[in-house]
Amino acid sequence: MISAVKESGRDKVFLVCNYIYVFLAFAIVAYPVLYMMSASISDPKLVASGDMWLLPKGITFDGYIRVFENNNVWMGYRNTIIYTVVGTAINLFVTLPAAYALSRKDFAGRHFFMGMFLVTMFFGGGLVPTYLLIKSLGMIDTIWAIVIPSAASIWNIIVARTFFQASIPTELQEAAQIDGSSNLLLFIKIVLPLSMPIIAVMALFYGVGHWNSYFPAMIYLNDVAKYPLQLVLRQILVLQEMSAQGGGAIDMSSASALNSKAEVAALVRYAVIIVATAPIIAVYPFLQRYFVQGVMIGSVKG
Repeated sequence: MISAVKESGRDKVFLVCNYIYVFLAFAIVAYPVLYMMSASISDPKLVASGDMWLLPKGITFDGYIRVFENNNVWMGYRNTIIYTVVGTAINLFVTLPAAYALSRKDFAGRHFFMGMFLVTMFFGGGLVPTYLLIKSLGMIDTIWAIVIPSAASIWNIIVARTFFQASIPTELQEAAQIDGSSNLLLFIKIVLPLSMPIIAVMALFYGVGHWNSYFPAMIYLNDVAKYPLQLVLRQILVLQEMSAQGGGAIDMSSASALNSKAEVAALVRYAVIIVATAPIIAVYPFLQRYFVQGVMIGSVKG
């Protein structure tokens, strides 16, 4: 029998320090999320006074009721899902082939094209020229104005290219070519099935970006019926804040009414945060396993 290796005193101290550090990091990250969830269903008076600091008190769902009673929220959900799915599909369709081509040593001119890509990371045309271009292409007030300008991220192409260089052996590509496989068939039948981790990472990065995006919609969309969720929620928050602030001379009854509106506005604000972030958080656990999955296990023997 082989005896277990005993930990030294320094190892134990180091392990305890690691546990303390991880716990503190978790608390720092988890507390704001838990606070927002609790505040969204708590009595706004208790939230404002500081009586509610962790767990919900005076539970009320008025904030969520007010948010979901707004038909524009459901419209925004529908639009955002469409923009996210279509946009992410276009992103992957552009990013993965470009990254794989740049990762191939036998691709002539790959350094030149990589240099051209890198230039776009530091220099851009600006908002006004971009708007004029989108307008001249007839994409104003269409879904394409949202998904086409952001079809590829140079940073994500570099990340995917690095993955292909490090994880797809040259021997595997050569073996496929000896068997008569074309480059396109090699990419579709061999490279992509072995690249699920980077595909999942890219899909998550692009998907989160599309889900949280509101500025392009604010610039290029004129029809309210095409607004994404983030822009709809922004309108709700602005209207709630304006309603809460009121205006003109204020007497006692008016002050009480404005105070009540301010409390409702705060409740709606927290509900809006949860409504906007919950779906994307719910998707993450289904993609998490790809971050730690070994992509090349068993793919190359000998």
